[in-house]
Amino acid sequence: MSQFITINSISEMHKMIGSKPPKHPAISFIPFSEMSIPENVIDFGGVNVNLYIISLKSAKGKMRYGRDYYDFEEGSLLFTSPNQALYPDHLLDDFQEQEGWSLVFHPDLLYRTSLSNKMDEYSYFSYESNEALHLSEDEKTKIAKCIDNIVEEYNQNIDQHSQSLIVNNLELLLNYCTRFYDRQFYTRTKQNKGVISQIESLLKNYFNSDKPTLLGLPTVKYCANEVHLSPNYLSDLLKKETGKNTKEHIDYYLIEKAKKMLLGSQLNINEIAYDLGFENPKSFSKLFKKKIGSTPTEYRFMN
Repeated sequence: MSQFITINSISEMHKMIGSKPPKHPAISFIPFSEMSIPENVIDFGGVNVNLYIISLKSAKGKMRYGRDYYDFEEGSLLFTSPNQALYPDHLLDDFQEQEGWSLVFHPDLLYRTSLSNKMDEYSYFSYESNEALHLSEDEKTKIAKCIDNIVEEYNQNIDQHSQSLIVNNLELLLNYCTRFYDRQFYTRTKQNKGVISQIESLLKNYFNSDKPTLLGLPTVKYCANEVHLSPNYLSDLLKKETGKNTKEHIDYYLIEKAKKMLLGSQLNINEIAYDLGFENPKSFSKLFKKKIGSTPTEYRFMN
């Protein structure tokens, strides 16, 4: 069975990649040119990194990230949240042959800061590698300024202001990335429309089949897998294009099917709930009332 190395600190990360000791215990900027992964690391199945990583690839190439391969274009920015796996067998050659950098920071850096409570809002940390952010030259310049400010700050003597100044610049960087992802969603509207059509057909066909009875309610993860996207990326795409995330799309088609069954069949409420994939009829009634404003029984009686 393949073994994993676990990296829990910035210092451990530096040791693994053969870089000089970090200048700050909780954040570090590491150019690929300074990375030299030891050959013995390749014998392990992968590296489980309990850190946040933001990486920019400045040249074309191929890299294994998670269990997939990704063709990088110039200026591709990827985000990794703690407890994700990297695979050093392919990272080794990649770091040595390609230009770029990684900004690595420990969750403790955000301790007692407002950014700590906002990290879940930056959903791109859970995107797949093929959903990377592709930066324009102007966008790369803005990102570089944020990086420069962070590096300049932690290269100075650490004082009582260091954490807040570093975190403020990090938050600015992440907010820029949110804006740039919005731009990327917008410029890919044509491709996004295809995904929307796929999701609509998927859900219509699902609720018009016996899958709800056999498999239960469709999940966000199920829908994402069917269109080969990560759950967070799909939800963000749908939200940008339609105003509703994946869960809201599921609920919409579920409720539409429920209304047809309530008015077009003699099934009782419990039978309809089970046929729709609910394990508990009370959950069905609760969701129906939340979306429609009346219980299933009231809806059937009023119509």
